[in-house]
This record gives sequence, structure tokens and C-alpha cells, in this order.
Amino acid sequence: MANSLKPMHSSRISGFYKQTVAERQASLAQFLGQSIDNVRQLGDGAGFGIEIADVLVENAVGVFGLPLGIACNFRVNGRDRLVPMVIEESSVIAAASNAARLLRNEEQGIVAEASAPVMIGQLQVMDIPDIERGSQRILADKERLIELANRTRPTLLARGGGARDLVVRVLHSKDHGSMIVVHLHVDVCDAMGANIINTMMEALAPEVEELSSGRVYLKILSNLTDLRTVRVRGAVPVARLSRPEMDGVEVAQRIERASVFAEVDPYRAATHNKGIMNGIDAVLLATGQDFRAVEAGAHAYAARSGQYSSLSRWRYRDGALHGEMELPLAVGIVGGITRVHPIVQRLMEWMGIREAAELAEMTAAVGLAQNLAAILALSTEGIQRGHMSLHARNIAIQAGASTAHVDEVAERMRRDNRVSEGYAREIVAEIETREIAFRRAASL
Repeated sequence: MANSLKPMHSSRISGFYKQTVAERQASLAQFLGQSIDNVRQLGDGAGFGIEIADVLVENAVGVFGLPLGIACNFRVNGRDRLVPMVIEESSVIAAASNAARLLRNEEQGIVAEASAPVMIGQLQVMDIPDIERGSQRILADKERLIELANRTRPTLLARGGGARDLVVRVLHSKDHGSMIVVHLHVDVCDAMGANIINTMMEALAPEVEELSSGRVYLKILSNLTDLRTVRVRGAVPVARLSRPEMDGVEVAQRIERASVFAEVDPYRAATHNKGIMNGIDAVLLATGQDFRAVEAGAHAYAARSGQYSSLSRWRYRDGALHGEMELPLAVGIVGGITRVHPIVQRLMEWMGIREAAELAEMTAAVGLAQNLAAILALSTEGIQRGHMSLHARNIAIQAGASTAHVDEVAERMRRDNRVSEGYAREIVAEIETREIAFRRAASL
């Protein structure tokens, strides 16, 4: 392949953030063993234009861009990865990369395990003359209903997936009385599964109406995919957490206390989990997933005990800080935008994702790392110091700095510990005055 570089196998790229865009593209190409020209095409959108946008959505008038960055240092289940992330918020990718370095070890690094890809479809059945009898008749015909659902998707059955179980729930509403809710559990293989589930539920609706003598209203999948989860865990030796003003043990203990705060207080848990989703959503966007569905499922899962709580848990023991997390994560590598969006196709190919479970595991690992980065900053220097330092470039642009002077303005603000648009405007004015004086001198 022309312009290809010899592949490297470590995601530990020291100083990646200091490189120019062209240098980062070259590093990525080397990691992948890809043509540099192929990687550079990411900079111009790799062919995603209004023509494709017009197919994907209604009333399309343009294409909206977001930054695509690479998180370094990740080792997940023993495999090194450079992780694509799409996000507009400063500090997220840097924070994920730093936390991945802390969680990295010579063995597996972050350990992740995805469950079977079982999704849930729901039928809402109302106007039932006899709830108990209707429930019994549906359950008595369970095997036939499962077989009927599977007939709608023979190719799924051939791949080893398909409907696995059928469950009947009875719910009570003060305003509308009792209803039956039928759950169908379906192994969707490497798909996200929404279309599969919805097709099956449509097929079952007339049969369930006849069996229950009621009426089916909603026929839809559930985004609380609590049968399709990912468990992820990692550990950081306390020596890696030490800093000049604080030893590693104290840092680990502070992080544990921060974790406990989120476990018992829903107000803190909401922000704690938002930090987790910063990382997860950025990977989901880069890989063409339905991040809104995953968000809904994750937050519902966080409230499954009856009180909203943290998705993750951090504890200090045996000389290390240990983190673990479980959350529902429904992703797919077939169908949807993954087959239409050229950048998504390229990124999925480069990541070497072979099955949906692998993508889910990698995504959850990024979420755990992002969570560690956030509570590490909160427990020590405070979130704003690091965030505002990385945000300085954005502020420089807002203040009118030219592309040539953005770094100079940002560095001045960081050095003087005055990251604000007002101060940035002062620096921009100084630079403009300097440039005018230089041009005058040059013309003499």
C-alpha cells in the first residue's frame, strides 16, 4: 500500500497531544498500518456530504461537523487500542487518555465482559375482561408465540440468534386499571436490534389480542436493556496517583469518598454518571450508534433500586484503587448508519471490531476511564483548573485570535492563570498592535 508505515502495536503514544494534526495522523496511520493518505481523508469528512445526509434525514439542508479525536493508552482485555471519540467538549479526550494510562498494565489492562446481546420487546395489552385468565392463556401458548416471532426473522435464526423467552407482567394504573405487558427476549446477535424487535412485536400483537381477549396498544422495544449489559473493571496502583502535594493513598481514599457520595446522593450521581457518558457517548457517536438509546437505558439502570445512584464504584484496597461498573449497552455493527456513513465504516474497520460485544466492551472501558479522570480531578485539584486550561484554545478563538495565534493566546492565559474571554481579548489586542508595528517597520 502506498505511503503505508510499519504498524506499531502499542496505544501508549507519549506526547500525542503535543503533536500537530499532521503528526497525529501519521501516528494513527502507523498504529493501523494504513496509508497516511487514507487517514488524512478524515480531515475533509471522507465523503460524507449533503447527498448522504438527504437520505438519512428529512428536510436536510446541510451537514453539521463535530471534532473527531483519538484517545490513547487504552488496553482492553489485553489488546491495545486507539479509540475514536466524537465530542465538542474540551478536556474529555485528554482526560480519558490520561486515565487509560493510569489503568494500563502489562497484562489485560481494563477488563470488560459483555453479556449475550438479548433485547426486550414490549406489548401493552389493555381492555382485558379477565387479567388472570388472559395472562395464563398467553403463557400457555408461549412456545408457539416464540416460534411465530422467529419466523419473521429467519436469517437471524440462522446466525444463532432469535427469540429466546416470553414473560408476562401485570401492571396497575390508578387511572386506567390493570394491564398486561408481554416481554419478548430476543438474541439479536451483532445488531442493535430495534428493527428486529419491533417487527417481531408487530407480528405477535394479533395473536396476543386473541389469547387475552384484550387490545394491544404499544408494540415497541425497551431501551432499558438490562439483559444486555457490560461489566468493566480496572485498578490503579496508588503510586501512580501520588502528586507533589498529596500521596497516592490519600488520593485513592479521596476518590473512594467521592464514589460513596455518588452512590448515596442522586444529585451527585446525576453529574457523576454524566461524566461516564461523556466518554461513552463520544465513542458511540464515532461508531454510528444510537447514543440516545444508550443514555436512556443507562440512567434508567442507575435507578433500578428505586433511587437513582452511580453506575460505577471505586474502592481503595490492597495498595490499589479498584473501579468497577455495570451498565446496559446495546450497540450494533450491522445495519443502520454503520453501513451508510463512510467515516463510521472506516473507523469501524480500523478498530478491527469483529462483533458487537467487543464494541460494547471497548465503549464501557472508555466510560470507566472517563469516570476515573473526572473524580480524580474533583478529589484533588478541582475540575475547573484542568478543564479551563484545555478550554483556553476555545476561548482564544471566541476572543478573535487568528489560527496562527490561537496557541500563543491560550498559552499566555494558562501561564498567567487567567483563562477568560476578557483577558484573551487583551492578549489579542496586544498581538494585533505588535503585528501592525512589525508591518510598518518592514515597509520602511
